[in-house]
Amino acid sequence: MIQDNRAAEIAAQLRARIAELPAGTRLPGVRALSSEFSASAATVSAALAQLTALGLMRAEPGRGTFVLDRSTQREPDFTWQTQALGGARIDPDRAARLGGYGGADHLPLSWGYLAPELTPAEELQRIAARAGKHQRAWAMTPPTGSPELRRVLAAPYRADPSEVLVTAGGQQALVFAMRTLAEPGATLITESPSYPGAILAAQSSGLRLAPVPSDADGILVDRLEDELRRTGARLVYLQPGFANPTGATLSPERRARVLELAAAYGAFIIEDDWARHLGIDAPTPPPLFTAAPDGHVVSVLTLAKPASPGLRLGALVARGPAAARLRASRTAEDLGVAPLVQETALGLLTSSAWPRHLARLAPALAERRDALLAALAESVPAVRVVSVPRGGLHVWARLPLDADTGAVCAAADAAGVLVGNGAHFFVDEPPAAHLRFSYGAGTPAQFAEGARRLGALLAGAPTHALKEP
Repeated sequence: MIQDNRAAEIAAQLRARIAELPAGTRLPGVRALSSEFSASAATVSAALAQLTALGLMRAEPGRGTFVLDRSTQREPDFTWQTQALGGARIDPDRAARLGGYGGADHLPLSWGYLAPELTPAEELQRIAARAGKHQRAWAMTPPTGSPELRRVLAAPYRADPSEVLVTAGGQQALVFAMRTLAEPGATLITESPSYPGAILAAQSSGLRLAPVPSDADGILVDRLEDELRRTGARLVYLQPGFANPTGATLSPERRARVLELAAAYGAFIIEDDWARHLGIDAPTPPPLFTAAPDGHVVSVLTLAKPASPGLRLGALVARGPAAARLRASRTAEDLGVAPLVQETALGLLTSSAWPRHLARLAPALAERRDALLAALAESVPAVRVVSVPRGGLHVWARLPLDADTGAVCAAADAAGVLVGNGAHFFVDEPPAAHLRFSYGAGTPAQFAEGARRLGALLAGAPTHALKEP
């Protein structure tokens, strides 16, 4: 993502330069441009490829790259597409933020993955190299995933391996679950605030969203029952452990009540178990799936969060006819995750490196969480942390009522600080101004500097002045 952003910046600068040049002008070579922009040859080549795709230049092997004559080229007319496509389902602003983490110079105070130094990168490199030599890495696997990997993934859920469906990450698993378990136009109940990726997955699936408030103990179960009765919804999305963004964990009493309500109303619970391995002061509670023998819970898991953002592997765990439909849906969409990725994941999970990684990870996250909280307390007094998370990756903080979080985040971005706009975590209008911070991707030094810059922004202008026009 950082390289993509840098390539786009270079392409924009070259595009402005090309506009002033006559057709046929030879552009500097990749080496010269790399030196000029202090960028790698790969990044410069990516920028030139963008300009070539736009018809602004042409590469001639052995001669160089030349500016094309734009005067004879007709501008494309895409107006017909608006009518053909109809209304957009997905909120583009929310979608633009998912997976984007700014440029190389941004201080990552909000990013939902681990910093490179916290991942088992060296172990993954060795395991992937070994996996690539195995015949299974280049052979066809069942669309549901390799039997060996499914057996390992099934164990924490006390599931049969046949109940596990391997996916290309947790986000894909969410989309499969929502598309398969509900028809377009149906209602999905979600705790609020909630993970923006789940909101996008629901929008992509054509579902209506019904938010239910949550607190430090998770979703308010009385309000959940009211919404199940009012909407007739048969699908509920929850993060029972260390929820993004609040860090809340569903209390034992509410866990039991949620399962009772699912059984009483004939509903499915999509359990987003992304933080299974990210406990700090407390272990993540057992999956809801283990207490739902009749198949009311469909669990989503991911390795991208606890292992590495580049290990795009997740899974769905489901029972009964729902599992059969999910398998059929998967076959219709694609024929499975690349075997090399599956073999790498299997090698990691069955190696001694995995428990060593998890043992190192908890204290490292604790140190960074505490450093982030200390930096916010010292430099951003306008921000009030709602509660200290006992696991996961995120801190949920409240701003004064008159703050415009969109404007705050835009100002922070311009100052080189990446923070999460709390409005993106609500289905509808947010009830108050919030920011999401994360402690997995940054260092204590980055937190201190990022908080200092953010504090200076908020202190330099009244929060009501930080409003978008």
